[in-house]
Amino acid sequence: MIIPSVKLSGKIIIPSSKSQTIRALLISVFSRGVSYIKHPLISDDTESCINAVKAMGADVNILENGDITVDATYAFSDMDELSIDAGNSGTTEYLSLPMLSSLGIQVNIDGDEMLRKRPLKPLLDALESLGAETESTNGFPPASIRGPLDGGECTIECKTSQYLSGLLLGAPLAIGDSHIKCSVLFEKPYVKMTLKWLDDQGIKYRISDDLEEVWVKGGQSYKPLDTYIEGDFSSASFFFVAAAIHGTEVTVEGLDKNSTQGDKEILNILEKMGCSIKWNGMAVTVKGPEKLKGGVFDLNAIPDTLPALSVAAAFAEGDTILGNVEQARIKETDRIKVMRENLNELGVEADERRDALIIHGNGSVKGGKAKGYGDHRVIMALAILGTRTEEETEIDDVSAASVTFPTFFDLLEKLEK
Repeated sequence: MIIPSVKLSGKIIIPSSKSQTIRALLISVFSRGVSYIKHPLISDDTESCINAVKAMGADVNILENGDITVDATYAFSDMDELSIDAGNSGTTEYLSLPMLSSLGIQVNIDGDEMLRKRPLKPLLDALESLGAETESTNGFPPASIRGPLDGGECTIECKTSQYLSGLLLGAPLAIGDSHIKCSVLFEKPYVKMTLKWLDDQGIKYRISDDLEEVWVKGGQSYKPLDTYIEGDFSSASFFFVAAAIHGTEVTVEGLDKNSTQGDKEILNILEKMGCSIKWNGMAVTVKGPEKLKGGVFDLNAIPDTLPALSVAAAFAEGDTILGNVEQARIKETDRIKVMRENLNELGVEADERRDALIIHGNGSVKGGKAKGYGDHRVIMALAILGTRTEEETEIDDVSAASVTFPTFFDLLEKLEK
């Protein structure tokens, strides 16, 4: 039960980036050495990746200060078959499969009920074009793949950027050079994030200005890491919205203004809705206005912000269109549909199109019963919304917030005044 707060304001330190933590873990295990990952995120999704890395034969140790060491000296030793349980982590599944396909062994991958609804076929087809053999359940997990990865040319429709990020991580490990062409590419900032990791590793590649065509040299390898994981803008977005809907100030510490994380764009959107944004080193303060205003926003690059921004839109005056974001329908849930249904149930008029959520805000929300559907970002968005409804808001199950943000409700309580 979420009880409406008088105000949400104050200062918090945001947890580390899930996307960056998982990339660091996977590069570490393929480095075949000892890596140090400082300030990682420990959550359900990253623990799924840690378990996968352990299954690959690495020794993973979480230190008392929360840092992680990965000793991959004997990773993949004497293996002729490998089974991975990715849990609910699509990032672990999509990014690891191309890397694992470089091995000359059979790799089986599966996950929970929600992961089994997330499509694998475009990625598996691309890997087959590059020389791997694959099997799947009608293009969904459970699936298996057998390398090695020869290289060559493939064309792929990337309605999730994780397909291309996975191929970018796997292609350097192929025997020969690879040429990857994207007929569609959404969520481009996440591709830039992956490219930054390749640059830091000295991986040789060439990529078009639009990121939709890339040439990667084969026969390369990864080096052990000594890296620090920055704060997560995706997690911070919920607290930015808290300030926006309460008309208060919330300061979030631990964020890098120059980060490659695309979700930092939510700050520019909230500014257009009337918020003021102020940076001070690794901290950003969001101050909400007396009245938020609606607008038209393209979320193609930042689909994970849709649940949070739909909450801001619910309290804004006028219509808000969160558009060009059809890939939001193939996340943990169909987030366009789920958020529209919840907003309607809580007294907000909202409609949906194939690639958009339209919210007709009037500055207030009644409250009532909401459904999280086991989707961490939906649950956190609804919890923020519930702090400013006219009546109490009940969310059926909030446990899934731990997928990426196990301390979310603790930090939310810290801001309640």
